[in-house]
Amino acid sequence: MSSGSGIWLEAARPRTLPAAVAPILVGMGAAVAEGALRPLVLGAILLAAVAIQIGTNFVNDWGDFQRGADGADRQGPRRAVSAGDISPRAMLRAGLGAFALAALVGLYLIGVGGWPIVWIGLLSILSGIAYTAGPLPLAYIGLADLFVFVFFGPVAVLGTEWLMIDQLTIAGAVGSIAVGALATAILVVNNIRDVDGDRDVGKKTLIVRRGVIWGRKFYLFLIVAAFACPPLLVVCGVASPAVLLSWLAMPMARSPLALVRQEGAGRALNGALAETARLQLVFSALFALGLLL
Repeated sequence: MSSGSGIWLEAARPRTLPAAVAPILVGMGAAVAEGALRPLVLGAILLAAVAIQIGTNFVNDWGDFQRGADGADRQGPRRAVSAGDISPRAMLRAGLGAFALAALVGLYLIGVGGWPIVWIGLLSILSGIAYTAGPLPLAYIGLADLFVFVFFGPVAVLGTEWLMIDQLTIAGAVGSIAVGALATAILVVNNIRDVDGDRDVGKKTLIVRRGVIWGRKFYLFLIVAAFACPPLLVVCGVASPAVLLSWLAMPMARSPLALVRQEGAGRALNGALAETARLQLVFSALFALGLLL
């Protein structure tokens, strides 16, 4: 791999891509549990979701650079534009190109799922752009957590279900809350880590507004909420006890919970961020498997 392609791969932030895949696994599990598996549709959903995630990452890199949010004291992974590896114009064009690819794949999905998919696709792309770009970027006004929960939870899970079986299920709805909560937990760790730098550049995340102590409690709440969803399905008679397979991921929450509780802001939380992302993916895979069983 050349150094140039390596820079672009790093800019795509491959460690964030499981967050795009996890809700699709849950939606697939809920759909297949109803007796439907459409491999071509599933492949198209995955491609579109990953393209939107990469497009969001590219535009995020460009948008944060425009607002001076990626200074020398940045606590997270290096950003290609601020580091001078990729020009702002090239990064923006790449982001828009990734969104264009998602839209092209979306044309096929619209043919499968109809008008609901038009709105899901359009709003997903617009939210990806508006995350750090535009006059009111979501990440700068404290709305990012809400949009991450909605689009990486209910929208992605239920959208997958709709495309697979043309209907929505209670299992999918409850599962979407769990996977959305874990996606939001990833963002919370990120924002606790960056709280000092965000405050300096006027990035008013929920952690900047409410404080790190509140953020730690919110992180714990999100983890607990996610693991409360599977037994809720069992108690209500919606799913069999097999869905409790997702609890096998519970030990994975111990380390990031300890890091978030003990560490302040800064690079020490990079490990907690990566571990929370792995937790979301493993939980979602086990949840989907439990639905199938």
